[in-house]
Amino acid sequence: MARSTFPRDRFDDLPDASGRVGAHRAESPRSRGWIVFLWAAIATLVLIIAGVFATLVLSGRLSFGDADAPAPVISAEPTTPSVIDTSYTVVVLNGTPQDGLAASLREQLVAAGWSGDDVETGNSDTTDFATTTVYYKGEADAAAAEGLAQTIGGAQTAQSDFLQPADDPGTPDDESAAKRLIVVIGLDRAGGATPAPTG
Repeated sequence: MARSTFPRDRFDDLPDASGRVGAHRAESPRSRGWIVFLWAAIATLVLIIAGVFATLVLSGRLSFGDADAPAPVISAEPTTPSVIDTSYTVVVLNGTPQDGLAASLREQLVAAGWSGDDVETGNSDTTDFATTTVYYKGEADAAAAEGLAQTIGGAQTAQSDFLQPADDPGTPDDESAAKRLIVVIGLDRAGGATPAPTG
């Protein structure tokens, strides 16, 4: 069959297309809807949390400081019975920059019945200890610590292993069973202030 030919015209010399030609599908709007909903939910949650937080702060139910903390209840009478037990050795440490306080307290303890050999003195590692405190090792020593605190007057008591003897495995004796009380003199006794014994 003979092939027909047509004369060339302007449509035969079109430039090559550089972009997309024809109809194309747009992006599905469904995925955008979920993203918008997610961001809206997050923003709503943040606003609710901020509102609750601000309400608690403004109403005084939430505080960042200790200014509104209730003061500790201090009983006039000690909860632990006090016993003056001179079988305990006593270590007196001066926690102030004033010299002579440990020696003075040692004399007071010897006058109260402790043996001079059972009362040692020294200086604490710090010179700004606030309140004179009697440290004891265990609950069984609490009554003796309270008795010592009343003997020297105006001292607090606290349970601690501070300077308590430890057992030496190289000896047959149990050194940790030794009865010892530690007194750290505080700034409340510096400047000549010596509370009177109580009890």
